[in-house]
Amino acid sequence: MSTNADRLARDAADAAEVRRWQSHPDVIAWRVERVRRQVDRLCWAGIVLGLAFTTANVQWFAAAGAEVGSLPWLTAWLLDPTVCLVLLAILRAEQITARYQVHTGRWVRAAKWLTLAATYVMNTWSSWAAGSPAGVVLHSVPPVVVFVAAEAVTDLRDKLTDAVHVAVSTSMNRTEVHEPAATEPAVDEPAVTVAEVARPERRKLFADYLADARAVWSAEVEITPAWVREATGCSRGLSSRLAAALAAEVAEGVRHDQ
Repeated sequence: MSTNADRLARDAADAAEVRRWQSHPDVIAWRVERVRRQVDRLCWAGIVLGLAFTTANVQWFAAAGAEVGSLPWLTAWLLDPTVCLVLLAILRAEQITARYQVHTGRWVRAAKWLTLAATYVMNTWSSWAAGSPAGVVLHSVPPVVVFVAAEAVTDLRDKLTDAVHVAVSTSMNRTEVHEPAATEPAVDEPAVTVAEVARPERRKLFADYLADARAVWSAEVEITPAWVREATGCSRGLSSRLAAALAAEVAEGVRHDQ
């Protein structure tokens, strides 16, 4: 017959198992990926709806009172989609580059801002010319929302990727223990005493890795995670933190020398 203590022990074991899996890097990555999909869908829905609103305004602006169904009236519908397709292509590419934290160049950012600025000007020009503050506000909101969403969604994807990297790095720092590989003792080696068997192997800490990297670093060496891994034998997840810490020490030393 189970007692309260037995039930509490089982509940504690279940809670520990749940907590262990909740902090597992793969589980965290799966949760972040689910949030990333939700963020992408909501931002894309808002961007597409905003651009659809601007398309009608730009067509009216480009048609300039042309007769409905005439050639100028029909071709006016092509103006805003031309700009929007370029903008959507850039945002779709940034969706992938931000996922892997690959930063795009100045031309990409200039093209995105140019398309957004063109959409804003074409939407609000008539209201500015007519001197209508209400019209300016009304036709400014959708382009501004699209612009802010286009900038924010890239940063959000980048930070979500950072969250996964932090989870992996934290997990590696908790579990990584460097111990010598077990080998068969030679025949003529003395027997190992009980005290030697019971003595635990000390875990190699972050400070130990940093001291190793500091000892082998020289002025002509560029401090990178790859160099830190080669010099200290640390894990990939830990090498980025070690490289940043050593670079900060070097920079601090240079400032003190100056």
